[in-house]
Amino acid sequence: MGLFERYLSVWVGLSILVGVIAGNFMPDAFAVVAGLEFFHVNLVVALLIWVMIFPMMVQVDFAAIKDVGKKPKGIILTLVLNWLVKPFSMALLGWLFFKVFFASMVDPQSANEYIAGMILLGVAPCTAMVFVWSQLTKGDANYTLVQVSVNDIIMAFAFAPITALLLGVSDISVPWETLIISVVLYVLIPLAAGFAFRRYLLKQQGEAQLNRFLTGIKPFSVIGLLGTVVLLFGFQAQTIIEQPQVIGLIAIPLLIQTYGIFALAYWLAKKLKLPHNIAAPACMISTSNFFELAVAVAISMFGLHSGAALATVVGVLVEVPVMLSLVWFANKTRHWF
Repeated sequence: MGLFERYLSVWVGLSILVGVIAGNFMPDAFAVVAGLEFFHVNLVVALLIWVMIFPMMVQVDFAAIKDVGKKPKGIILTLVLNWLVKPFSMALLGWLFFKVFFASMVDPQSANEYIAGMILLGVAPCTAMVFVWSQLTKGDANYTLVQVSVNDIIMAFAFAPITALLLGVSDISVPWETLIISVVLYVLIPLAAGFAFRRYLLKQQGEAQLNRFLTGIKPFSVIGLLGTVVLLFGFQAQTIIEQPQVIGLIAIPLLIQTYGIFALAYWLAKKLKLPHNIAAPACMISTSNFFELAVAVAISMFGLHSGAALATVVGVLVEVPVMLSLVWFANKTRHWF
């Protein structure tokens, strides 16, 4: 692994620190960036997210879907947890904590926005970072590719309806136009662009050139991630300084969700007698979130300074160290499988 991937949690931590400091000392600069919007889409954030996810989308090989029936158990495990369990468990935890346990600590409007941000995280299964988690657990790379490809196709059609359903059940108004624009901008277009560029490289220059391109562009993905983190924490800097306890309140249900889903997935994988190189990445895909999409949609739907955006930013804060701890656990328990 490269220097960026190996010390990813360090770079994310430093980016968070830079964002919070810069946001408090240069609020006007961040206000200018926040004003660069078009149809509720912040152009700077959109650019960074595209830089972050496009290299990952080029890796997605829809031709691999023809192999989906060869080892169906891992695929079924991932799809059931990603689309029938995780979105609804996240919505339930959000409601339980912010409408019951923490009801006296936050105002109703903020509570609704925090729940909305959590729902967006729960409905967005991991697409990009899962290749890193799979590599760290010595997962079957081709099988991971199949799983991600299937998930991406489902996400293109299921993300908006499930999000709208759960937001509606939580009494949160659903701006359908913004939701659909976000799905097109951050899922459909990157997927189509990645697919087209992958086919072009393979047709013109072959698989060796594709691999060289992916290796060369990989740092840009991490740079996009770190730039996004700096901006997001800069936008939320004053809230974080003034109300640090809110970060903890949001992190609690997110941690319960993440470790709970992983425990369920790992137990089911063992019951299904999956080999470790399929079980580990399947559980990582089931557990982790496409937080880039969640962040972008939260900003588009609720605004840069909203509680929903803050909740997805906390998701970024929690995601990397928690997933690295699960990678460590999966590697330590390889002999279980």
